Amino acid sequence: MKPERATPYLASKRDAALESANDEGDPYIAAAKPPEGTTCPKCRATFHGGRWTWQKPERDALEMTCPACQRIQDRFPAGYVTIKGQFFKEHRDEIVSLIETLEKKEKAERPLQRIMGMDQKREEFEVQTTDSQLARGIGEALHDAFKGDLKVRYSRDENLVRAVWKRER
Repeated sequence: MKPERATPYLASKRDAALESANDEGDPYIAAAKPPEGTTCPKCRATFHGGRWTWQKPERDALEMTCPACQRIQDRFPAGYVTIKGQFFKEHRDEIVSLIETLEKKEKAERPLQRIMGMDQKREEFEVQTTDSQLARGIGEALHDAFKGDLKVRYSRDENLVRAVWKRER
């Protein structure tokens, strides 16, 4: 039995489908797992127990850039969240705070789930993430907190998730 995730809206059957689709052909998913105790020289995450964690690395640990740091270096997000509408303009600080809080919580447990950047475009706000599940989770958190319209699109060919959340008033 799989352990239940801390954030319920990030756990669903779509996660399993997305993870298996991403494993096939995602250049950021290694074909073989790194050796136990490998540490990322950039963020200091450590590969332990079959996944990346924030466990303190050994002094003489093998170094390898983790998938999140590699995506950041390559400027190649796994997810985009686009936020549109008048409601965002009126509640920008509150919405950005919610996004940052969610990322902090997820990143504490899952080092590969990070925000790469947040940019104000002409009539929209965009968040880029290192992990597709985080992008979808941000979209769902916005919808849960503020209602509005949420559309999530999975692109298997590109190993990418695009979430668009919109609310006018």
